[in-house]
Amino acid sequence: MTRRRETISADYFDALYRDSPDPWNFETSDYEHKKYASTLAALPRDRYDRAFEVGCSIGVLTRQLAGRCDTLIACDASAAPLQRARTNCEGLTNIIFERLTIPAEWPGGSLDLIVFSEVLYYLAPADLALCGERVAACLPVGGDVVMVHYTGETDYPLSGDDAVRLFGHSLSAFADEVRTERSERYRLDVWRKSA
Repeated sequence: MTRRRETISADYFDALYRDSPDPWNFETSDYEHKKYASTLAALPRDRYDRAFEVGCSIGVLTRQLAGRCDTLIACDASAAPLQRARTNCEGLTNIIFERLTIPAEWPGGSLDLIVFSEVLYYLAPADLALCGERVAACLPVGGDVVMVHYTGETDYPLSGDDAVRLFGHSLSAFADEVRTERSERYRLDVWRKSA
């Protein structure tokens, strides 16, 4: 399979959501439900002050993460899933939804949890490095980064393993890996800022 060379644009996701309101079956997939449970179980702290979920899609994980955060900023590059996420998370007043294309766009202020659930492999290496710089600038000492990535074949710019390896290299300048686990179809990695 030939990999894309450039970061995947918002247009790609706009087209996916035009064809299906839930293109990865986030609401019904056993794979997704198990992955979400593992993600929540891997969070090193019970509660976070200000968290950032990158690529929130239709808000299934967002709704669950919100229970662990005082404020959760949830972003997606595409408008359609964000509208559905707002509906799925109705009544949860601690969530701020934003349409952002990372790493060019990034929320201001300090973030003590950043969750990248199946998104980093959409970035070309140069954008992945810039994403690492963004994390370094906003994550306080003791802040956590959680990465979850599918490890099967795709045509994305990076495989799940390559995305985590390259991003981990960026993080290693200021953070320590505190957890790594693999399931049959995905890997989960947690890093904590140490300096």
